[in-house]
Amino acid sequence: MTIPSRKFLSLALSVLLFAALLFWMYNALAGSFGAIAENHYKKAAEAAMGSVPSKDEAIGGWIRRISGPSREFDLLFLKGFPEDEGGMKVFAPTPGLGDFFAHHGKDPDFARGIESAMYDEIYQPEQRFLLGGEERRVLFAPAHDGETGDVTGTAVFLFSPGGFDRFLFLLRGLFLLALVLFAAVFAVAGYSRDPITGYVILGLFTLVGVFVAYPLFEAVRLTFLQDGKFSLETWKSILTTRQYVTALKGSITLGAFTATASTMVGFLFAFVISRTKVRGKKFFSAMATLPIISPPFSLTLSIILLFGNNGLITKQILGLENFTIYGLGGLTLVQTMGMFPIAFLTMVGILEAIDSTLEDAALNLRATRWETFKTVTLPLSVPGLLSSWLLVFTNSLADFANPLILSGSFRVLSVESYMEVTGMNRLGHGAALSLLLLLPTLSAFLAQRYWVSRKSYVTVTGKPSGRMTELVSPGVKRILVTLMVLIVLFLFSLYGTIIAGCFVKNWGIDYTFSLANFREAFERGWRVLLDTLTLAGAATPIAGILAMIAALVLARKKFPCKRLLDMLILTPFALPGTLVGISYILAFNKAPLILVGTAAIIVINYVIRELPVGVEGGLASLKQIDPAIEEAASDLGADTPTVFRTIVLPLIRPAFISSLSYTFVRSMTAVSAVIFLISAKWYHLTVLIYNFSENLRFGLASVLATTLIVIVLLTFGLLRLVVRKNENLAKTMSI
Repeated sequence: MTIPSRKFLSLALSVLLFAALLFWMYNALAGSFGAIAENHYKKAAEAAMGSVPSKDEAIGGWIRRISGPSREFDLLFLKGFPEDEGGMKVFAPTPGLGDFFAHHGKDPDFARGIESAMYDEIYQPEQRFLLGGEERRVLFAPAHDGETGDVTGTAVFLFSPGGFDRFLFLLRGLFLLALVLFAAVFAVAGYSRDPITGYVILGLFTLVGVFVAYPLFEAVRLTFLQDGKFSLETWKSILTTRQYVTALKGSITLGAFTATASTMVGFLFAFVISRTKVRGKKFFSAMATLPIISPPFSLTLSIILLFGNNGLITKQILGLENFTIYGLGGLTLVQTMGMFPIAFLTMVGILEAIDSTLEDAALNLRATRWETFKTVTLPLSVPGLLSSWLLVFTNSLADFANPLILSGSFRVLSVESYMEVTGMNRLGHGAALSLLLLLPTLSAFLAQRYWVSRKSYVTVTGKPSGRMTELVSPGVKRILVTLMVLIVLFLFSLYGTIIAGCFVKNWGIDYTFSLANFREAFERGWRVLLDTLTLAGAATPIAGILAMIAALVLARKKFPCKRLLDMLILTPFALPGTLVGISYILAFNKAPLILVGTAAIIVINYVIRELPVGVEGGLASLKQIDPAIEEAASDLGADTPTVFRTIVLPLIRPAFISSLSYTFVRSMTAVSAVIFLISAKWYHLTVLIYNFSENLRFGLASVLATTLIVIVLLTFGLLRLVVRKNENLAKTMSI
């Protein structure tokens, strides 16, 4: 038999003593609150019994008046006593109360309650009684004659103890949480060689447990509840209703079209910029990333201004009457222009990493440039192409802003879930529809992993190449550059339309130059703009620092459940924004954390939603840093906070600043989750832009969208000044 160590005995004894203290506190608080509840019941009964009518025909109206739907109790009135000549008369306002008395009228507690009322005393039995499947606390109170003061009957009050039970449940939960935290903190202090790191890991687990796992659990749980009981009715309704099935097909169709088109456009930009020698690479690169940092409504707004029912091109120039941009075609166009930067950013790294010696070998074997591209470059790009397609597909399915305005009669799940919550007030259906969005995303992810795992795409062998081979002829290069220029010109027209919309009196009707939109937009949106800046500014440093701390812990430390922590941190990136918003409403609109309607829940949403990107950036940077640097600082006596502050943070400064800027920009342009969390006190600029667009106030929407774009571009411009690309990693182009 192994004898427990002294530390283990100390931990066990401390936890037991703390548990005993919590148990004593719980009993004391429960007893005090129970006494307060009983006193409240007595006062309510005494107040109600001050107006008992003497006539039988008036008793029914009196009962209904004092125990109506807004009251906290049901009332059963017994006039007279069993010993009287005429016996007792039972006044039950509902059949349920009549059945209740017939079932419990001969219980010992009832007999004692009636006897106590006869002697002008109030009686509260400890036992609870069932009324309609719900437990009730019963109180027997005497009724007095208004003239003589004699006791004339017994009033049986049936109080719902729901508030008291919820308080006890919350109290037990808090004390259990306190016990778990005490045990964890004590264990870290006693067993860990680096207590500070242990506390950080414990804090990260608490953070993702409370703000990731718990809300998601509440959302999933709600889909299996009907009137507080387990039921599959919600899922049956979702999976059998034609409207929802059509919306699922619509989301998948839109996602497939957008992912395919965006991947093609992104590959075009990435290939020309990384694999050819053309002028203006920085300009094309900037244009290829512009849509991803602009507000989600901006491109949709400009498409409506150009091609809508009163659009400049469709109506004013071409005079088209039956043409409509609303639906699958318009959505595919808008999402492609807005999401091809995702594919571009993914493909640039893949194409730059391909070793050109493989292409040189093919060319030396007299393969043509097209054959080399088809048999070497394109197959080696397959992981990047599939990843790009998957990322765009996932973003398209989760996109909420564009379909909300431009879908028309075309149905998608993200909008359906929003309508279920805001229009039908059915949170369970909204949560189920949002969860349904995960099925095609996970299927595409598994298919992509299976395809990539079947072949080897390794080209980086430790013998780097300092140059790249240009595979396109001058004629093909001109065609590719022409396509890029046309796409860039189209983007310019879209953003230019937004700016032009600011100076037009009433787009589609009156194109007179006017500055009135600026005055009205800022009068109505100035406070909202300040709210948005305040909330984004508060979330930015929190998310940046947390991301770097989490990256350091995941990259450098070994501890139990490390993969679980990593998974929970990355989970919000895969969840649709509508699901996040709904789950936060469910989780934080009740005790113990009532955050709905406050600024805190919006800031927390920003931090949790953007944390995965910052963590991934920090991990990528830490993989390039030799851990020996940190070990040397530790050997010289530096503790973990000092090592993080003086060694790690300066070395991963680019990733840290990128995380800050990304969080700020995404917080400024968020809409899918935050639209559920805003309140009258804390509003968001993107939601106001949507409201203006929905009400056809395109001039006001254009002003606010332009303001948002300027703020975002200034932020990214500042980032480019602070973090510059390492020129030592640049490669020369060999033709």
